[in-house]
This record gives sequence, C-alpha cells and structure tokens, in this order.
Amino acid sequence: MEQSRPLDMLNKARDKRVIVELKNNKQFIGDLKAFDIHINVVLENAEEWVEGELKRKLGSVFLRGDTITIISPA
Repeated sequence: MEQSRPLDMLNKARDKRVIVELKNNKQFIGDLKAFDIHINVVLENAEEWVEGELKRKLGSVFLRGDTITIISPA
C-alpha cells in the first residue's frame, strides 16, 4: 500500500477547488494555487463564508498556515 503524506495530498489538490477553514470558524473556498511547508496557502477565485453564508468574493488570497484547521476538497 502506498504511503501518503500531508504535502502529497495538497499537491494532488493543486489547481482544484478546496475549502479552507480557519480557527475563527471562517471558511474560504477557492482554487488552491500554492502552499509551503508551513501550510501557508494561496487561493485564487476565493470566497469568504461565515456560518454557511457567502460574505464576499475576494479573488486571490494568502492564508497563514498557523490559522488553518482544515483543508478539504470542495
């Protein structure tokens, strides 16, 4: 069985739509463009969601890795 590492999963998600949830319970949905070993991520076509409601469309955003709790395919 092939072993998978967290950064491998993020590599497979590159250029795909993801949901990023932060410690403050905000969610950002967008196309994963880049990330680093600290799980800092760059999303394009990003939208900010709060309590299941679209708050605003942001375009490109940088999210700091230490604020992220979950990254999931959209």
